[in-house]
Amino acid sequence: MTAETLTVRGACPHDCPDTCALITTVDNGVAIKVHGNPEHRHTDGVLCTKVSRYAERTHHAERLLTPMRRTGPKGSGRFEPISWDEALDTIATRLGGIASRDPQAVLPYSYAGTMGLVQGESMAARFFHRLGASLLDRTICAAAGGEGLVQTLGAKVGMKVEHFARAKLIVIWGSNSIGSNLHFWKLAQQAKRDGARLVCIDPRRTETAEKCHEHIALRPGTDAALALALMHQLITNGWLDHDYIRDHTLGFEALRERALQWPPERAAAVCDVPVQQIIDLARAYGTTKPAAIRLNYGMQRVRGGGNAVRAVACLPALVGAWRHAAGGVLLSSSGQFPVERAALQRPDLLAGRQPRTINMSTIGDDLLREASPAFGPKIEAVVVYNSNPVAVAPESGKVVRGFARDDLFTVVLEHFRTDTADHADILLPATTQLEHWDIHTSYGHTDVLLNRPAIAPVGQSRTNTDVFRALARRMGFTEPCFDDDDETLCRQAFRPDVIDFQQLLDQGFATLKMPDAPYANGGFPTPSGRCEFFSARLQAQGLDGLPDHLPNHEPAGSSAAYPLAMISPPARNFLNSSFVNVQSLRDIEGEPVLEMHPADASSRGIGDGDMVRVFNDRGEYRCRVKVGARARRGVVNGLGIWWRKLGPDGTNVNEVTSQRLTDLGRGPTFYDCLVEVARAGEAA
Repeated sequence: MTAETLTVRGACPHDCPDTCALITTVDNGVAIKVHGNPEHRHTDGVLCTKVSRYAERTHHAERLLTPMRRTGPKGSGRFEPISWDEALDTIATRLGGIASRDPQAVLPYSYAGTMGLVQGESMAARFFHRLGASLLDRTICAAAGGEGLVQTLGAKVGMKVEHFARAKLIVIWGSNSIGSNLHFWKLAQQAKRDGARLVCIDPRRTETAEKCHEHIALRPGTDAALALALMHQLITNGWLDHDYIRDHTLGFEALRERALQWPPERAAAVCDVPVQQIIDLARAYGTTKPAAIRLNYGMQRVRGGGNAVRAVACLPALVGAWRHAAGGVLLSSSGQFPVERAALQRPDLLAGRQPRTINMSTIGDDLLREASPAFGPKIEAVVVYNSNPVAVAPESGKVVRGFARDDLFTVVLEHFRTDTADHADILLPATTQLEHWDIHTSYGHTDVLLNRPAIAPVGQSRTNTDVFRALARRMGFTEPCFDDDDETLCRQAFRPDVIDFQQLLDQGFATLKMPDAPYANGGFPTPSGRCEFFSARLQAQGLDGLPDHLPNHEPAGSSAAYPLAMISPPARNFLNSSFVNVQSLRDIEGEPVLEMHPADASSRGIGDGDMVRVFNDRGEYRCRVKVGARARRGVVNGLGIWWRKLGPDGTNVNEVTSQRLTDLGRGPTFYDCLVEVARAGEAA
């Protein structure tokens, strides 16, 4: 350390409910350490293994440092350096030419490579709105569950995470909290030490499931059936809060009739779990006060995912759990934040135009579509930022074919040469979180965090906002909003009476003002102000107003050719496709892995450590098999998401996933997937 050492407050940018407060130690302009801010109660000085390596990622030897132009075939990863002026002039000329014919032929593609409001959809949204480009339906992670919450509770809202520490029963539903929600797990452990019972509901025997009192290993896609059977038991045994139901819910009688169709025996057959587990969980949930449910998004990545979240979200109102600060349900808190999105994104720049919307989850099909009256113009240009669709989008064989089109102009803003970057015509070096301003909400707690740049941009990297400002100038967009700098954008995210920006500058975070038990007396942000067991809004769309169990698109046992259900949860040391190229983390993961139950492996002549083929009609990929107790019988776990280029045969788990969508929210169905597995080298 030298006299030039300083520390800078920031925020973790990654797609995780914890949204940690960071402190970066900088020595002579180099970030040498990133650790958690001990003054932020949700972070409490602790970071996950991934983000604790953030300095290694920022100063990585393979970091993109200059703009590049493709010189080889798409996907070859062959590029030559060019200047920023040449790169931006080329992009502006190509986009301008396409837009002169039909701006909807230009598509932005982005998601949660950063969760920041500024480096995400602020200046970028302004640029594409002004251009009139196609809109992107950003569905790939949370759309079904989010819509399920909206139709039941009114928004992505729930109990405050800190109060889980005082719950007496915690149901962890569809979440490997140790790997994906570390700071919640600390609260659950505190509750456990104080006598709380922990139950994990998950097809996979995760690290979290191992440390709970009970694990209910249901089939993928059967969560709504389990929730309805719990309702059946709550109703038939009288474990209900009738006053709360009368005063703060809508549609109980209709829900009652639906739930009574789901005795535990029926659900046990659908879920393939013991009847007694359902009966025991219902008794515990109906008689323990306070009881809390921590949902996560894995369980909604199936055909009936929206209905499943609806069903689970009904449970707390039935037993009056919302009366307690330590009762209720939490899937996402993001709807609590009154973000000034119109100020940041400026949809008024559309000036009355109504461009088509492309679903990011069907990008494989959509890049291969020709122009038609129903679809509109063929997609001629894609600008990718904060995402790696070639690796993360479903049915990736089609995604690769789409991005390999010679007539598709592709721009990618990136830190590294990802699978998608290899298909770029122009590749632009982006800043990491340590190099720019940003402001963050959370979907796991209720604090706003400010990220200050800790170091100067590495090499010639530029912020996303700077790139879109520069493109706006070159394309003649003269609106004053394109001159807003990043600190100004941070200040525009919230009204001053909601968040004190000076407090963010002084301590790096600020907490929303809200009650400890926000729905103790109802007041849900639904049209009725009640928890809506029955949704008139869904009925108006021609859908069932009540939650129900919808079987998977590819139900277990429905295919003789593909008898195994596959889910693809994240590898513990990766976050989607981020961190895959950080050598110290990849060393821990080793190689792409498929977890398999001993009985399923034995019947196929597969041994632990064998190389296997995982395949269906959509494609196949190869990986190493781990035979053991993590996988339940009939289900294999393809841990993701590895970059394709780092897989044994240049593919990954999304080679076999489907582009079919969920019941609500138009989301993807990654965990609704049937496959067969064979030893590598064996015929199908």
